[in-house]
Amino acid sequence: MKTAVNIGSLQLKNPILTASGTFGNGHEFIDYMNLNSIGGFCSKGLSMEPRGGNPEPRIVETASGMLNSIGLENGGAKAFLNEVLPQVSDYDTAVIVNIYAHSMAEFVELVRYLEQSDRIDGYEMNLSCPNVAEGGAAFGSDAAVVAKLTQAARNETKKPLIIKLSPNVTDVREMAKAAQGAGADAVSLINTLIGTAIDREKRRFILARKVGGLSGPAIKPVALKMVWDTVQAVDIPVIGIGGIVSFEDVLDFLIVGATAVQIGSGNFINPALAQECAHSLETYLEERNETIDQLIGSIRS
Repeated sequence: MKTAVNIGSLQLKNPILTASGTFGNGHEFIDYMNLNSIGGFCSKGLSMEPRGGNPEPRIVETASGMLNSIGLENGGAKAFLNEVLPQVSDYDTAVIVNIYAHSMAEFVELVRYLEQSDRIDGYEMNLSCPNVAEGGAAFGSDAAVVAKLTQAARNETKKPLIIKLSPNVTDVREMAKAAQGAGADAVSLINTLIGTAIDREKRRFILARKVGGLSGPAIKPVALKMVWDTVQAVDIPVIGIGGIVSFEDVLDFLIVGATAVQIGSGNFINPALAQECAHSLETYLEERNETIDQLIGSIRS
């Protein structure tokens, strides 16, 4: 059955992706699943220079979810090209590099540097991470800035460009429209919601930075609604993220119009979840004699 979907010029064999920060850089999961079974994966957030991340504690479990304040820890662009990328180069799955920076010039420098690799299939610009004090959240909350950053990256690459949007804004549709107008091939949403947790006995915040990003099943209703809103506002593909821990969750996002989905916190619960969802999608479509195009956006008013 036909399960392929297109994100700009990139064709994914199926719409199942894994979310940045929840799947390492792909090779960490090869003992748990076949990377070739999914449409692709998004790398850990990558910066031009290495970053150590935030101080511990930086993860806490919450009701139906988790808070993280990892702080985009990574080894930098040079190490990614020389040491990380070769470990997944032979797999028949899309490699989408999630990138972040603290200035437009740094975004441009990073994309320009990564362009030397033919194994990178696309970029996902993180304009929305709430876990670092400088940069991300401010970038994603201003439509004009979203447009300028998208255009800057667009000028450096012909590869598919995905803009990852923050839910921590007044109207995510305006950010999506700005990205589309500046040349984005797709938008992905939602990134984590900002939250906190306390130790009531010690009367202290649990996370070292006090706040973190909330993910997991708790945010799915918010994510589903924002994806549905955005699908109606733009003409480019929308990639749904937020609280996907089962194949039924995948179906929900596709039915409201997402072209693809990213599985995030669910990977921590079941490292083979993405592969299982890809297989379940094939079975689902075959049993109903339905194509992926008929499934996507099939919500009834």
